[in-house]
Amino acid sequence: MKNLEISEIFHAIAQILEIKADNRFRIAAYERAAQVIGDTDNIEEYAREDRLRQIPGIGQDLASKIKEYIATGKIKHYEELKKELPVGILELLKIPSLGPKTVRLFYEKLKIENVSMLEKFAKSGKLLELEGIKEKTTENILKGISLVKKGKERIDIAAAWDIAGRFVKQLESLKEVKQIVVAGSLRRMKETVKDIDILVISNRSKKVMDVFCSCKQVKEVVVKGMTKSSVLSKEGIQVDVRVVKPESFGAALMYFTGSKNHNVRLRALATRRGLKINEYGIFSSKASKKRLAWKTEKEIYKLMNMQFIEPELREDTGEIGIALKGKLPKLIELKQIKGDLHVHSNYSDGNNTISEMAAACKRKGYEYVGITDHSQGLHVAGGLSVSELRRKKKEIDKINKKLKDFVVLYGTEVEIDSKGNIDYNDMILEEFDFVIAAIHLGFKQSKEQLTKRIVKACQNPNVDVIAHPTGRLWGTRDSYELDLEEVFKAAKDTNTILEINAFPNRLDLNDTLIRIAKDKGVKFVINTDSHAIEHLDYMKFGVAMARRGWLQKQDVLNTLPLEKILSLRK
Repeated sequence: MKNLEISEIFHAIAQILEIKADNRFRIAAYERAAQVIGDTDNIEEYAREDRLRQIPGIGQDLASKIKEYIATGKIKHYEELKKELPVGILELLKIPSLGPKTVRLFYEKLKIENVSMLEKFAKSGKLLELEGIKEKTTENILKGISLVKKGKERIDIAAAWDIAGRFVKQLESLKEVKQIVVAGSLRRMKETVKDIDILVISNRSKKVMDVFCSCKQVKEVVVKGMTKSSVLSKEGIQVDVRVVKPESFGAALMYFTGSKNHNVRLRALATRRGLKINEYGIFSSKASKKRLAWKTEKEIYKLMNMQFIEPELREDTGEIGIALKGKLPKLIELKQIKGDLHVHSNYSDGNNTISEMAAACKRKGYEYVGITDHSQGLHVAGGLSVSELRRKKKEIDKINKKLKDFVVLYGTEVEIDSKGNIDYNDMILEEFDFVIAAIHLGFKQSKEQLTKRIVKACQNPNVDVIAHPTGRLWGTRDSYELDLEEVFKAAKDTNTILEINAFPNRLDLNDTLIRIAKDKGVKFVINTDSHAIEHLDYMKFGVAMARRGWLQKQDVLNTLPLEKILSLRK
C-alpha cells in the first residue's frame, strides 16, 4: 500500500503546485513520479535496497521524500504545502472535469474553498458570472459532485480485497482460527462494496476479537463483542468479523454472503416446504425443530432440491428458479483463461518492457499475451507512429524467437475518431495479429453520434474487439450515452468481440450488460488493460464480472488456445 499512498501524495503535490501556478517542469516531475510509483513493484523494497533512483523519473530529491514517507509516514514538504491552501481545496480536485486551473479561478474570483460552497455556487448560477464558464460547465460540475459523493460511500472491488486480505492474513495466522472466509458483497464479487464481512470458525472467540480489534489496519473500534466486532479501517471502511461454530458455518456463510433478496426468496421457498432457514441451518418447522443441514452451503442447496448457486449469481435475478430446474450454466473459471489480449508496454503509456510483460504472463501459465499500445492519434498516451510500429514489430519478432511455449502477439488499441474512423489505414491494420478499437476522446457527443462511432468501428473488417465499450470510470466518469441495443446488434452481426475490461475502476462491460449482450448472441474477451506487471492480477476481477454475467467458457475468446486465436483473422 505504500506505493499507492506515495503516488497519491506526489499527485496531490503536483496539483497544489499547479493551483499556485508553480514551475510547470516541477509539476510534471511530480505527476510522472506519481504515475511511475503507482505502477512499480513494492516501493519499500526499492528503498531498502537503495534502488529508488533506478526507477524512471526518480531523482535524489524525490528519492529522499520517498524514504522520508516510508520512515515517518509523512512528507514534510507536502504538509507545508497543504497549509498554504484552505483544507477543502484538494477535495475540489477530486471532482471530475475540474482541473487545478479552474479550481484556482474559483478560489481567486469567488473564494470557493470546498465542495459544499462549489455546489451552492453552481446551483445558484453564480459560476456563470466567470469568464469561460458555461451552463454545460456547471451541469458537469454538479454531476461530478454527485459522483464524488457516491464514491465516498463505496470502494472498488480491488481496494476492498486489499483491505480484507490484510485483516484475513493477520487472523488466519492464529492457531485459534480453524477457518476464515470473506463473505458479503465482496464474496459475490460486486463491482463496489460498502463494507466487508469476514466469518471465522474458532473455539476461542475472545482471542480472535482481541487480535482483530488491535490490528494495525484499524482506525477505530466501533463495537467489540464476543462473537461479533466491527471496526473502521484506516481507509474508513467498516469491517465486521463474526465467530461462528463449525456446526453452523455453512448456513452462516450462506446467510452473510447474501444478497438480501436472494436470502428472502430462499427463506420463502423453505417456508412453502414446511422448513425454516436462517444463519444457523435449515430446520424442520415442526415441534421437534430438528436441524437438517448446516455444515456446508452445498448441503443446504441440495436439501432444497436445487443446484448449488455460485456466490456471484446470488442476486435474485432468476437464479433460484433456474437452479430448481437444474439448468444453471457452468460458469467460466480463472484457470480457463489462456492469455491476456489488452496489455500496454513502455512503447506507449505502459511502465514495463514487452519482454517484462511477456515473462510475467508466461509465469501466470498463459499461452500468449497481446501487446496493444495506443495508436498515433492518442498523443496524450504516447500513441505509436507507423515508424514506431515497425520498430515494435521487430522487437516482438525477436522476443518470440527466444520464447518457448509462449507467444507475444502484435496488437494495437486503435483509436475510434469522432466520426467512427479507425486511426491506422487498412494496410497497417492488416499487419496486426488482432486489433482492439476504443474511444478515449469525445465523450460529450450525442448518444446518436457515439453509437454511430462504435457501430462503424464494428463494421470495419479489421477490427476484432471493442475495448471498454461504455467508457465508464467508476467514481470519476459515468458511462457515455449509447444505444446499446444497436451496439450489441452490430457486434453480433459483424462477429466483433466486446471486451470485459478487468481494470477495477472500469469493469466495463458490467454484469447486467454482459448478460443482456450474451442473450443477443454477442461473444466476449476478458482483458486487464494492464499498464504494469502488477495489473495483470486484475484478470480475476474481469472473470468475476463474467461469472456475474452468467458467462461460460465458450462465451469468452481468450479461453481459446493460441492457434484458434490466430485463425480468427484468416
